[in-house]
Amino acid sequence: MANYDETQIQVLEGLEAVRKRPGMYIGSVSERGLHHLVYEIVDNSVDEALAGYCNEINVEILPGDLISVQDNGRGIPLGIHPKMGIPAVEVVYTVLHAGGKFGGEGYKVSGGLHGVGASVVNALSENVTVEVCNGDGLFAISFCRGKVVEGLHKVAEQTKRGTKVTFKPDAQIFDTTVYNADTLAQRFKEMAFLNKGLKITLWDKREENSQQRVFHYEGGLISFVEYLNKSRESIHPQVIYFETEQNDVEVEVAFQYTTAYSESIFSFVNNINTIEGGTHLDGFKRGLTKVFNDYGRKFNILKEKDANLQGEDVREGITAIVSVRVKEPQFEGQTKTKLGNSEVTSIVNSVMLDKVADFLEENPQVAKSVLEKTLSAARAREAARKARELVRRKSALESTTLPGKLADCQERDASKCEVYLVEGDSAGGSAKQGRDRKFQAILPLWGKMINVEKTRADKIYNNDKLLPVIIALGAGIGNDFNLEKLRYHKIILMADADVDGSHIRTLLLTFFFRYMRPLVDNGNIYIAQPPLYKLSKKGMEDIYCYNDEDLEKKLKELQEKGIQKENLNMQRYKGLGEMNSEQLWQTTMNPVTRTLVKVELEDAIAADEIFSILMGEDVEPRREFIEANAKYVKNLDI
Repeated sequence: MANYDETQIQVLEGLEAVRKRPGMYIGSVSERGLHHLVYEIVDNSVDEALAGYCNEINVEILPGDLISVQDNGRGIPLGIHPKMGIPAVEVVYTVLHAGGKFGGEGYKVSGGLHGVGASVVNALSENVTVEVCNGDGLFAISFCRGKVVEGLHKVAEQTKRGTKVTFKPDAQIFDTTVYNADTLAQRFKEMAFLNKGLKITLWDKREENSQQRVFHYEGGLISFVEYLNKSRESIHPQVIYFETEQNDVEVEVAFQYTTAYSESIFSFVNNINTIEGGTHLDGFKRGLTKVFNDYGRKFNILKEKDANLQGEDVREGITAIVSVRVKEPQFEGQTKTKLGNSEVTSIVNSVMLDKVADFLEENPQVAKSVLEKTLSAARAREAARKARELVRRKSALESTTLPGKLADCQERDASKCEVYLVEGDSAGGSAKQGRDRKFQAILPLWGKMINVEKTRADKIYNNDKLLPVIIALGAGIGNDFNLEKLRYHKIILMADADVDGSHIRTLLLTFFFRYMRPLVDNGNIYIAQPPLYKLSKKGMEDIYCYNDEDLEKKLKELQEKGIQKENLNMQRYKGLGEMNSEQLWQTTMNPVTRTLVKVELEDAIAADEIFSILMGEDVEPRREFIEANAKYVKNLDI
């Protein structure tokens, strides 16, 4: 037996715990975790803006993938900390759960609640330099992997104020240290929208032609909604907006109705994107539903015989931003994605009833056009209910009502089951023959399904291309979707590597995002990666390559073994139907050898925007997108 006694109990001191388990603090050591470091430092500057002391933040990506973040806030305190006996700035960067956001007078509200942001960045960086201007001079302190290498010292005389943090992420920790400027830009744009008047500049200085992007929106949330609706047709030109404070909770809401059929509502607490919603979103939804029902009854638009409008009716086509600022927010879990303060529900609900009711009475034409939209949505909901009843299966495991083309699996534990949604009957036939029928189900798809971005749910139930998918998955759609009824925990899209295949994947992803969103949030959707090339030669086992880079790598390896390219048979697959069942199993379906790409939702706002551009009614934004991105297209089949 291995020796296990008191000597085996380890105590991680200082920031060692962060370096030992970085995923606990930043989620992962992938590109997502890498960008999280920047967000932590920028969020500290944004908190200065929330407190009213900062209106400019400059972020630079420097050669070698160093990051510099500079603000014109008050500057981190430099005096000796009464308890720790070291400069306060050193405490902030070397001690976990240390900061000015635990109820003191430094910040009324803030996004950083755990006091780990700056110290975690320090722990996971090769080097960090913090420069502070406090009105009495410019001071600096430097660190290496969380430890002080040069103590706080005065660099120069300076009268201005602010903080500048320069850091280099540690290659010993991260899978990659190369930053994606577009990813950072998306986040900074969001932050600038949420804080009207705040100017955030991103400057990528890694290339000779360095690129500078400025995010500055005096309109705040109004500009945010207008931006999100740029590829949608609005029902009323004016964005409905109000900002107020009640019981120390600041509430800011902006929304506008469009001709779209899906809702796009995004909620924030102290600038944190609460992707799971919470009490502030509940208050918004309740208030919105009640105010339109009250208005409809008061002005006899809703007759006595009419049933009340439901929440989904009054939210159809809405684009809304709900932002609250709470002094002591309570989040469910460490991820900060769902607000739990019960008092916020009634506050936001009350504000909605007052402000929206006033707006509707002052703007009867807008009220009428929106109510017409909601009544139309109510009729469509009833039509969808009737259509749904016609196709609903009696039980999740009753196979007699499953689609005829579905080849189901034998396993009944959904967590062990997967279904391949396969483009075309030919590939579907090969997949059925090649699969492991114990846990793999196959549903062939034929032809193009409808674009759900341009239609209501009642039309979806009547679509013979999407209906088999709904029935096979067994969890319903829209507000009736129930993740617990899902029959397969892996839903794998398998389409040809050509334009049609990409279109089918996009149509399916649009459908899942708009009508089965929990599948995306829960990580149930995957994209199969069939090979693009097959290299063969007599006496040699076939080699499959999944992209051009993989092909070049394999050709180089073969060349080193003395096998030249001209002596190989190279086949480029146009479609899945070109592979027999054995090849399809070996390359794309065998869990041991296949490659699957998991579909994850990194930024719901960016996803909402791109689906609206690519799949919406408005042609102009789509044309602009194509023109901007055409240069990145490879292997376009014409």
